[in-house]
Amino acid sequence: MSDEQHRGSSDDRSQSDKVPSSDQVSDRWTQGPDVSQQAKQRPLSGAEGSGAHCSGEKNDDAETLRERQRLTQMEMMDRWVGGVLTEQRRTRRWKLFFRLMLLAIVLISLTTMLYRVFLAEPTASLPTQRHLALVEVHGVITSDAPANAERIIKGLNRAWSSSGATAVVLHIDSPGGSPVQSQRIYAEIMRLRDQGDKPIIAVIEDIGASGAYYIASAADSIVASRASLVGSIGVIYSGFGFQEAINQIGIERRVMTAGENKAFLDPFQPLDDDVADFWQSVLTQTHEQFIDDVKAGRGERLSDSPEVFSGLIWSGEQALALGLVDELASLEQVARDQVGDAEWENYTPSLDPFERLTRRFTQTAAEVLGLQHTHAPLRFQAQ
Repeated sequence: MSDEQHRGSSDDRSQSDKVPSSDQVSDRWTQGPDVSQQAKQRPLSGAEGSGAHCSGEKNDDAETLRERQRLTQMEMMDRWVGGVLTEQRRTRRWKLFFRLMLLAIVLISLTTMLYRVFLAEPTASLPTQRHLALVEVHGVITSDAPANAERIIKGLNRAWSSSGATAVVLHIDSPGGSPVQSQRIYAEIMRLRDQGDKPIIAVIEDIGASGAYYIASAADSIVASRASLVGSIGVIYSGFGFQEAINQIGIERRVMTAGENKAFLDPFQPLDDDVADFWQSVLTQTHEQFIDDVKAGRGERLSDSPEVFSGLIWSGEQALALGLVDELASLEQVARDQVGDAEWENYTPSLDPFERLTRRFTQTAAEVLGLQHTHAPLRFQAQ
């Protein structure tokens, strides 16, 4: 065999070794197990394992940091919410404390007022305790004021019935007021005076004029200070005339009456002579009643001077000279003369606290506005 033939057969054998036939075993590179599964099951080499481990630690550290930040924020939020709640509870406790204090003050005030009104009413002292029985006549004398006839008469009767009272004292500080209220009190004093059980003394403080003097004249004796204002024995009616003003403004006054003189004191209508004469006769007659009652109370102690009943008001010293008062002294001096010591009990009925508050408010408002209100058009009142 030649060399060429020998090389050819050798090449054929080598080619037959490289390409297997179909009935031979499958190639392990193409028909073997799945490479991906082997890769998962195969442990990583040193370099690959070290890189994967570092990446996992970095991911774990970032996640841990985020979790720690979230927990820190939640803890800070919890502390803030807790502080807010604590402050709110503290604020509520202080509010509750102050509200309870205010409630306690109100309850104490109400209890004190109720005690004074219902339980601390002035009562007759023990028979062995000698004292002056005081009745206050303060302020304007009208039916809707503290110095009204019903209240003063009630105090007079309580003071008169006290067995320990050596004398009844009318403590007067008033410019006067309603003729009817004054006449009622005057009549009650005269009734008690006629019984002769104990003396009734009128003590005038700053002022005892007009209707207040009307009341005082019924007492057994009148005491005043040297600077007290006394007298003003007269009657007054005051009003306004707006007929010109209403015409200038252009307002029509509409008044309907049954009786031609029913609106004779209408301030928006002119006052004619007949109406003026009639109204003056009313004033004059009321004044005469005043004069007669003062003369009945004072008797021969009064001066014959015509000025006594002219409506003038006098000082205490001048009133003493005119017989309008009997003595210049104070309440303390009267108490020492009658009792031996400055001891007296107030028998004036107490006012309702709410009524007292409303009266004080209306009186203050009237003083600020320069207004005075009375139901009676006529007044025994100093101006």
